[in-house]
Amino acid sequence: MANTSFSLPMNLAPDEASPDWMNKGDNAWQLTAATLVGLQSIPGLVILYGGSVKKKWAVNSAFMVLYAFACVIVCWVGWGYRMSFGDRLIPFWGKANVSLDAQHLIEKGFAGKFPNATMVYFQGVFAAITLVLIAGALLGRMNFYAWMLFVPLWLTCSYTVTAFSIWCPTGFLAKLGLIDYSGGYVIHLSSGVAGFTAAYWVGPRLTQDRQRFPPNNIPLMLAGAGFLWMGWTGFNGGDPYVVSTDASLAVINTHICTATSLLTWLTLDYAYFGKPSIIGAVQGMITGLVCITPAAGVVQGWAAILMGICSGSIPWFTMMVVHKRSQLLQKVDDTMAILHTHAIAGSLGGILSGLFAVPKLNRLFYGFSAHYVGLFYGLTNDRAGAGLRQIGVQLLGILFVTAVNILSTSIICLMVQLVVPLRMSEDDMEIGDEAAHGEEAYAIWGDEEDKYELPKAKTAGQVEMT
Repeated sequence: MANTSFSLPMNLAPDEASPDWMNKGDNAWQLTAATLVGLQSIPGLVILYGGSVKKKWAVNSAFMVLYAFACVIVCWVGWGYRMSFGDRLIPFWGKANVSLDAQHLIEKGFAGKFPNATMVYFQGVFAAITLVLIAGALLGRMNFYAWMLFVPLWLTCSYTVTAFSIWCPTGFLAKLGLIDYSGGYVIHLSSGVAGFTAAYWVGPRLTQDRQRFPPNNIPLMLAGAGFLWMGWTGFNGGDPYVVSTDASLAVINTHICTATSLLTWLTLDYAYFGKPSIIGAVQGMITGLVCITPAAGVVQGWAAILMGICSGSIPWFTMMVVHKRSQLLQKVDDTMAILHTHAIAGSLGGILSGLFAVPKLNRLFYGFSAHYVGLFYGLTNDRAGAGLRQIGVQLLGILFVTAVNILSTSIICLMVQLVVPLRMSEDDMEIGDEAAHGEEAYAIWGDEEDKYELPKAKTAGQVEMT
């Protein structure tokens, strides 16, 4: 038999820039998915928050997002990534180190068939959106200088702990087999609990703002919501770290659950209040996105429908009924209801993951099924013990993330308070953006220019036109 040789086309053949361990398709998708997640924050939540608040807070709310995103990226490459995914220091925390050396960045990542640089970018935008979500609980009164200190401290002392514990292969919850496909615990439960805790320490908005806080631009808010929804394609679709059938399943389940949740919330609004609410629809959209996140690629489509019904009804009930009847909950001014849309929806998704997770799909995602067995499948396959164990691990994860975030966020707020006030002054809160930044969202030439007696000095970034 004649010898035959086989060679790859030149565009697929490995070379120094494309080593044989790297999959060009996987790398391209991972960079795209990361950018989709980044767009959820910039401009997604910039314009969602900017349009959802009173006109006088539009600039401040958008600016809190922009600052958080930039600050997290710098801290992430400085020390955050290695603390979250590097060498183990203790069972729930990694060793701090930089991620800036070119040799390290072009080496193979800890997972997937792409370089560390891609993984640092992908995980960095996840870390950034977590801080951005926390900002939602604090809109309309937090001192911007306090926010500037809070962001790097919380990333360092809280986010890295939960990320390492749950997502790093050597983290203790990862070893126990916690199912958190794309951040129901690490991102949403963390941001919901931390946001509510920080809101407690910062204090409430002005009474008139709490009583009436209409959105200044609903179409703009909807545009931001659209970025959030479509960006979730990368949020959940990028977490298998490979272009695979599991990634496709995660994407379709994300949209199934979200659409179902939105329609469920809309139905309850109409049944209870007599009118469908666009703001309510956005809330239902968000709870659906959050609920499916820990389970996206490990449950079947019918389970995504059931999760959407749960995420559109249970957070609706806690927000519209329980919250309004609880004096304790009402004492904390959670501007964007982050507790309900992220902490409760994220916890719900974590528990439902423990019920609906399919062993085969877990094997596609994790590489083995072992102890990743949803309770319903455990009961039908004579593995009830494994299913009950999975529910126990999911509940343990909720308790751990909640405790870490209450403790770390409280300590950070108390520390920041020693340096600058957490809350703006009453006078500044009366004015809003003009007092905080010397800028307005919808400034019309000559409109209300004498309304406030503010210093005439030029603000940072202001250019004098001649």
